[in-house]
Amino acid sequence: MADMDAFRDEIARWAAGGAPDTAAELAADLGLRTAVLLEGPSDLAAVEALAAREDRDLTAEGVAVVSMGGAMSVGRFAGLLGPPGLGLRLTGLCDAREEPFYDRGWQRAGAVRDFHVCVADLEDEMIRALGPERVEEVIRAEDELRPWQTFLAQPAQHGRPRQQQLRRFLSTKKGRKIRYGSLLVQALDGGRPPAPLADLLAGL
Repeated sequence: MADMDAFRDEIARWAAGGAPDTAAELAADLGLRTAVLLEGPSDLAAVEALAAREDRDLTAEGVAVVSMGGAMSVGRFAGLLGPPGLGLRLTGLCDAREEPFYDRGWQRAGAVRDFHVCVADLEDEMIRALGPERVEEVIRAEDELRPWQTFLAQPAQHGRPRQQQLRRFLSTKKGRKIRYGSLLVQALDGGRPPAPLADLLAGL
């Protein structure tokens, strides 16, 4: 049976200059109809966590959620997965500063503009949705209170708003943003996710 991870691997190979045949075969086997283009793996973790929270199997729904490794790759991925390539419907999520890349990518692919924009990034959206105190509870639950306190003691963090400090902290260790991508969604405890993330999933 076709596997979503195998499809993502083939898309990455195709984007790097490989042949499209295997990706096209896997897309057909999976019955894909929609591709969700995300900037990176932390966004992917959040989308998959929210789908799981809502008891949705995106693969069974014909949805491929793809991490592109950066917004500047969106033109390439939109061309491969959208109308010029596999012919999938395109949607996605991006940071506000990366919106022009997404706009151009969609236009070049001849796709209807359909993506959701975070004010700064998804981590910023999640921190505002949860509130700094709840995010700090998650940090404590992950046994990262000491690294967090050490981070706060840095001179560069003195006087900064707590939300900005939290957002920066999530990026200070490799893999942390990815891990907290799902943890912060789980911490919503039934509350409403940030609008860009909620609207993305509702539109699938």
